[in-house]
Order: sequence, then structure tokens, then C-alpha cells
Amino acid sequence: MKLLVYVLNNDDLLDDLLQSFMKSGIKGATIIESMGMARVLTSHNNENIPLIGSLKLLLSGGCPFNKTIFVALKDEQVNTCIMAIKEVVGSLNEPDSGILFTLPIDYIEGFE
Repeated sequence: MKLLVYVLNNDDLLDDLLQSFMKSGIKGATIIESMGMARVLTSHNNENIPLIGSLKLLLSGGCPFNKTIFVALKDEQVNTCIMAIKEVVGSLNEPDSGILFTLPIDYIEGFE
């Protein structure tokens, strides 16, 4: 078992992402609002953040929060879930596309 964690920077894509999960047989996910370190520092008017980064965050507008998505998966579902994410957001190597990683699950209850 694995816990897939994906931080979605563009929350306008959330509904499409969840639909992609459903089409791929991924039946459940937990979504929480989160905020990256740069956004927190910028929101506190921290003088240590580089000027260009501050301007980019200021001008980007929109929602200051990301969506962090947690999905418990059987090992054989991991690649399917990753493909469902990439189908919606494209390459994760592009700027502001988010971050994706998995962690091993040693114990779980309440999962089919």
C-alpha cells in the first residue's frame, strides 16, 4: 500500500482531477487546503524573499491556497493514479504544476 500525496497549485483543475480519478477507478481521496512557504512569507511581507518571487506571487492573484490531495492506493494503482493526474495537469516538470510523491503505508484500517 502507498499514500500518494499531490499538491495541486491550480485549484481550478480540482474538479477535472477528481473526475479523472473516478474514470480511472480511484474511488476516494482526501483534500485539504494548504499553503507553500513562499506564499506564507510573502503574505507576511517578509523582506528575505527575493523581489522577483514576491512580484510573481503578488501579480498571480487568485487563491493563495493549494489543494493537497491524499490518496491511499494499492501498489498496482499508483501508476494509474499518476497518469490520471498527468492527464489533467500535464507534465509535473513545468513550473507551478505541483509536487507529487508517495509514501509507504505500514498499517491501514477502513480501506477496501
